Amino acid sequence: MSTSILVVDDEPRYLRLLEANLHTEGYEVITAQNGKEAVEMFSANPVDLILLDVLMPQMDGFAVCQRIRQYSNVPIIILTSKGEEQDRVHGLDVGADDYLVKPFSVMELLARVRAVLRRAQVSETGQDRYFEHSNLRIDLARAEVWRGEKPVFLSATEYRLLLQFSHNVGKVLTAEELLGSVWGPEYRSDKEILWVTIARLRQKVEDDPHNPKHIVTRSGLGYLMPPVEG
Repeated sequence: MSTSILVVDDEPRYLRLLEANLHTEGYEVITAQNGKEAVEMFSANPVDLILLDVLMPQMDGFAVCQRIRQYSNVPIIILTSKGEEQDRVHGLDVGADDYLVKPFSVMELLARVRAVLRRAQVSETGQDRYFEHSNLRIDLARAEVWRGEKPVFLSATEYRLLLQFSHNVGKVLTAEELLGSVWGPEYRSDKEILWVTIARLRQKVEDDPHNPKHIVTRSGLGYLMPPVEG
């Protein structure tokens, strides 16, 4: 079964370019030209990945991402022509898994698509079905997370990041290690994407994100999930 991608852009030139290059790589492509159409298209045709432009009429890419994140953890790559830090950070804050700054090369596009799709394929083959850390519980078989009695809805990237901490309880993980293992070796210097994703993950799994107990910062070293006392 082929991988399907929804491409959303109000510029016909970019839309045709993206569609042609993705088709060449064997992906099935669905297109939309504005945010409202994108939400309707995704609801009717669930896909494996969304390439989402930011500046669009009727509903911008940030609003689309927020809307879709209410009910789906489909991987989303934000496309922005500005490349300003605040746009990249905002895109990650609202739930995007990655971003691309226009203009970008075909090679860069395809590399990012492969990397994001790879991160979305989470498999657990160990014997233990559940992982527990204080009031945090991960059902590894179902890829579900609970904080106390409340289900926690994570994107694929957030879930993979949480798994890295659960696999290394008590060990300090450097930013480079986390970027390489979760995002891929090509992201090892992109610390901004890690900072934003950790902040977003803490908002979801911590009782008090400003005083975390699951994902703790070790200044100048990295991050760790400390052993549960007692």
